[in-house]
Amino acid sequence: MEKQSDEDIRKNRLRLRASIDAIRWLAFQACPFRGHDESAASNNQGNFLEMVKLLASYDDEVKAVVLGNAPGNAKYTSPDIQKEILDLMASNVQSAIRDEIGDAKFCLIVDESRDESRKEQMGIVVRFVDKDGFVRERFLELVHVRDTYSTTLKQEICSVLSNHKLDVKSIRGQGYDGASNMRGEWNGLQAKFMEDCPYAYYVHCFAHQLQLALVAASKEVTDVHNFFEHLALVVNTVVSSSKRNDDLNANQVAEIEHLIELNELETGSGANQIGTLQCPGDTRWSSHFDSICSLLRLYKPTFLVLKDIATARGSGTSASGRAKAAGAVKLMMSFDFVFILHVMKELMGITNLLCKKLQQKSQDIVNAMDDVATTKKPIQNLRDHGWSSLISDVTSFCKKQDIAVPDLNAFYADYIRSRAQNELTVEHHYRYDIFTVAVDQQLHELNSRFSEQATELLVLYASLDPKDSFSSLKIDDVCLLASKFYPADFSEQEMVNLRHQLQHYELYVPTNPRFQNLSNIADLCRRLKETGKSDDYYLIDRLIRLVLTLPVTTATTERAFSAMKLIKTRLRSKMGDGFLRDCLILYIEKEIAIKFTTESLIDGFWDMKSRRVRLK
Repeated sequence: MEKQSDEDIRKNRLRLRASIDAIRWLAFQACPFRGHDESAASNNQGNFLEMVKLLASYDDEVKAVVLGNAPGNAKYTSPDIQKEILDLMASNVQSAIRDEIGDAKFCLIVDESRDESRKEQMGIVVRFVDKDGFVRERFLELVHVRDTYSTTLKQEICSVLSNHKLDVKSIRGQGYDGASNMRGEWNGLQAKFMEDCPYAYYVHCFAHQLQLALVAASKEVTDVHNFFEHLALVVNTVVSSSKRNDDLNANQVAEIEHLIELNELETGSGANQIGTLQCPGDTRWSSHFDSICSLLRLYKPTFLVLKDIATARGSGTSASGRAKAAGAVKLMMSFDFVFILHVMKELMGITNLLCKKLQQKSQDIVNAMDDVATTKKPIQNLRDHGWSSLISDVTSFCKKQDIAVPDLNAFYADYIRSRAQNELTVEHHYRYDIFTVAVDQQLHELNSRFSEQATELLVLYASLDPKDSFSSLKIDDVCLLASKFYPADFSEQEMVNLRHQLQHYELYVPTNPRFQNLSNIADLCRRLKETGKSDDYYLIDRLIRLVLTLPVTTATTERAFSAMKLIKTRLRSKMGDGFLRDCLILYIEKEIAIKFTTESLIDGFWDMKSRRVRLK
């Protein structure tokens, strides 16, 4: 037995410290660890070894114990050691999340996506209210699944919950998208969990419902559907080539200079920056709004680029390319295209605010329903009072772009509906056949998609809303909410005590200055904790926490999959599932991971298994 001195232990810990700091930094920045050639003669040994070299260059003491100066059996730089350290950090984060949950009820938010190597990955997020009254959505696990059948998904989720000592009976909400394997009433994932826990209420992702509503509204109106196909043609024809994009930028610079000469543009720091056209995406309807705004901003430069393509001759363009450009030019010079462009800008500008709100973290479901209701009002106002300003803007835009404006009082020949030429005017066609129909269809889809959420459960939830000085508070509704939807969380005696607490609560809280100007139930929960009233009204506090546990969107899991694309790239497509999971947990839950000190990680590394080189 060789007894190692305290000095040797200090050097060993210093050497491991350099490796841990390098791994932590790389994980937080979603950077690759290893290099193509890590040999001593390589000019680039990979991010991890190069980072250790950098740390050594700033500290002679570190330099004396790492890499070439380290003993052969304790360099702490091998791929296995890197994965051990990474797994230790990820396990600590998961343990911290489990401690945050404690005995609280929680909600499951689940979604699936394919990674770069075509593996189906399932992201699991838990939503809960922590001890301080804050709503948390934590990324708990990433699991590779063989298929997406509801039975398979449930088995994997139950396995994850069991590993983290979370009871299925404590689930009080489920948040998924609208896929049949998730929301199916009989064999869907939500139904299977409801069999084990009848209080795990399912909520269809609000953001996904909004996406479905916007897509359906655009497909139902023929003119709008055709417009988006034409918009994609115009944008893709320009941005598909780097040369055309350069021409767009040059035309934009020339237009800005011309407008500045005419004193039609203000100058200053950050003003009049060069941009490009935004391509509309299929899965993010808000990208269509960005595409519309970018085309309106770059209308003249885009038109000039398309015109050059349509009239070009030689090897640079093909006949089909010129034909598409010529068709796009005709579209951009048509009043129909410009009119619908402005209609959709106004309409989607309203729904775009809702899209962004639903992507925020820790939304509560009552507040989300209020946001949906609030969105409907400006759409209705646009329908009732927006025509005059809209047609004025369209006409002004057309005159500026030299686009012919039809006589709105002339008769319109409708060949599709077989109307006679003297039956309706041009204004009637644009106002009622396009504008009003598009707005009405949008309102119809919003009402139909979100009406299923206007259930008794949500009506009773609203009775806890603190807005307008607790004007919605009704003791009978709150008691019914607890007895009907959460009977497992309140005993018979507690139900009696809840009513008495509510009677005191109704007299004290609405008139107390510390509970004024609260905007939502989440604010109320935190204020009860801050003022210590959560102890006095502990049953009300318990019910509020159960309400806040219900999910609103699956945005957290979707953000996790966006992070997965940063981590598992084409050059890292052979990354193992465990390594990917650990990297993803550290990258997403950086807020928790950064709290663990290097010294505590060294001690944890030593406790993992017996090691030849002592660290303690």
